Amino acid sequence: MSLMIRPNFPCLLGDLSRRLCLLKLSRTSHAAALKRIDKVLIANRGEIACRVIRTAKKMGIQSVAVFSEADRHSMHVAMADEAYHIGPPAASESYLKQDKIMDVARLSGAQAIHPGYGFLSENVEFAEMCEKENIIFVGPPASAIRDMGIKSTSKHIMAAAGVPVIEGYHGADQSVERLRQEASKIGYPVMIKAVRGGGGKGMRIAMSESEFDTQLQSAKTEALKSFGDQVMLLEKFVENPRHVEVQVFGDQHGNYVYLFERDCSVQRRHQKIIEEAPAPGLTEVVRKQIGEAAVRAAKAVDYVGAGTVEFIMDSNLKFFFMEMNTRLQVEHPVTEMITGTDLVEWQLRVAAGEQIPVKQEELKVRGHAFEARIYAEDPDNGFMPGAGPLLHLSTPEPGDDLRIETGVREGDEVSVHYDPMIAKLVVWAEDRHTALRRTIAALQDYHVVGLSTNIRFLMALASHPSFQAGDVSTEFIPQHQASLFLPSSLSPAVLCHAVLALAARHRTQVYQDALATKDCYSPFALNFGLRINSTPSYKLRLVDGGTEHRIIVTESSKGNWQVRVDEGDTLAVSDVSLSEESDNKFTVKCSVDGVVSSTSVLLVGNSVHLFTLNGKRSLDIPTPDYLKSALSVGSIDDPIAPMPGVIEKVAVEPGATVQKGEPLVIMIAMKMEYVIRAARTGVVEKVFHKPGDTVAKGTVLVHLKEE
Repeated sequence: MSLMIRPNFPCLLGDLSRRLCLLKLSRTSHAAALKRIDKVLIANRGEIACRVIRTAKKMGIQSVAVFSEADRHSMHVAMADEAYHIGPPAASESYLKQDKIMDVARLSGAQAIHPGYGFLSENVEFAEMCEKENIIFVGPPASAIRDMGIKSTSKHIMAAAGVPVIEGYHGADQSVERLRQEASKIGYPVMIKAVRGGGGKGMRIAMSESEFDTQLQSAKTEALKSFGDQVMLLEKFVENPRHVEVQVFGDQHGNYVYLFERDCSVQRRHQKIIEEAPAPGLTEVVRKQIGEAAVRAAKAVDYVGAGTVEFIMDSNLKFFFMEMNTRLQVEHPVTEMITGTDLVEWQLRVAAGEQIPVKQEELKVRGHAFEARIYAEDPDNGFMPGAGPLLHLSTPEPGDDLRIETGVREGDEVSVHYDPMIAKLVVWAEDRHTALRRTIAALQDYHVVGLSTNIRFLMALASHPSFQAGDVSTEFIPQHQASLFLPSSLSPAVLCHAVLALAARHRTQVYQDALATKDCYSPFALNFGLRINSTPSYKLRLVDGGTEHRIIVTESSKGNWQVRVDEGDTLAVSDVSLSEESDNKFTVKCSVDGVVSSTSVLLVGNSVHLFTLNGKRSLDIPTPDYLKSALSVGSIDDPIAPMPGVIEKVAVEPGATVQKGEPLVIMIAMKMEYVIRAARTGVVEKVFHKPGDTVAKGTVLVHLKEE
């Protein structure tokens, strides 16, 4: 185990914070049961690790981070007081290694371990290991994790506790015949669900008896691969349900509260994408009923700490228990925003033996909040997850009403080894309409270049009339597929903004710079304004739509331009204003045929990125063939990575002659194998990567030259 420590030397402020914390703890009626937490180990990474570290610092508690080789230079490592290397990039060899985590806890002297969410957060064996080692597990007792971790067991417990449970079968007889009989009793459609499932895995819907056997076998196969268990339960499938969950909290003194509900209905691949609190359309009577049902669920398993009870809700606001997540949820910030609480602080205090700081009657709903999850993924390609470098990252300004929960910075890389979340954008306002409007505005100001994101899709989702009306269900995206994925085009005005930004950059570059700097050059620097008695012409290719635009630009007089787009009418451009936000990023404002508008434009290498009110669009500038030769940028036939992944095997060496179709490189991407083959016959001049290297989509893997 390697170690990287940055000691946090005691200071007056830190000592004072700890003393005040201990003083408050000593005033509780159960002071004898209190334990000191001066140092906490965060057994996680990324955004949630950073989140816990921020609260620990606020409380005067020292933080200990762990990191895999892929995360050596990550944000959570930089933020922590101490950081320990625990293994290679794969989570199974690092973040899931219980013995390594425990070794770090002993070595660092941490009294507590916060598991975050995912990884070991709901692992019964790890919670028991912490108890055995006399280290505080910042979470519920192992018994509660065990009881709620198996869906069939949890359903029996909930029914006994008076929590509404949807009609279904949770029995031990798993024969196909018995399951088929029970499905007929319940009535179609039925949900087939793995008892140890999660994240939508091992879950299928049988709409009729004729498809039951096929769907059952499919669910069993997936569950066995994912969880090593193919035991199934059956439930009545509620069509177009809402996914409403309640934040609950318990302490070691028998106190329980609910912090109201969140609506997490809008999902893709059975995974949440945008959440809000409180849930729209609920009456105060239903709000109280579902909250009290969640508390009964927590009491039934002697729950301690932060937990979430998830319900299915039908169109009549009737709700049924689905499952309980025995950990802090990804979407907990929206609850914090409407209650004015810090749930991580509550977790640490309750884990130390303190009582919950408020009574139920003291909790009130304050305004409305949304959380939009910003992912590295391609919504236009089935939300295919991605990875790669964050070449440019600028965000809206955080404040009391706007939070950005993230674990990455500009220049960092979203790794292929972990969840592709970039950030959570959390926005609060006095009412739902205002909060949603501010969320859309904040998404417009969230600029990412380097990989595909879902930001533009989130903007379309948040702007959709049905979503704005609060008319949501778990089938929202499939039902509104056509209107959420409308084809969009760039207006001539926005294309004018792109050309004006290129003109501004040209005036700071020279021909020699373009030849000398292979990674950052503008082909337009070779001809923009250099032709005599000739109109310069520029050809831009729209990356995400394949549309090509031919733009003819003439500077008719100082500050006035004439622009013709795609053989259309000539546009009069005037009152041009360019303000440089950062290197190669401009806000371009001008009048186009009398209408004034502006766009933020970023120039990266041979690409133009436009941040419009409808999201980011990217244009490529085709490189002239003679310039390709001069810069030796490689052949268009050189094999590239089809998506982010890890090099598994290199099948060739420099100097080898290869035939068209011959395997060159084998990649592993998203647990699938891709064989990269030669597009033509040639000689391998250079192999750019070795086995184990992580590569971004579009990376050149091998350079071939003619025989």
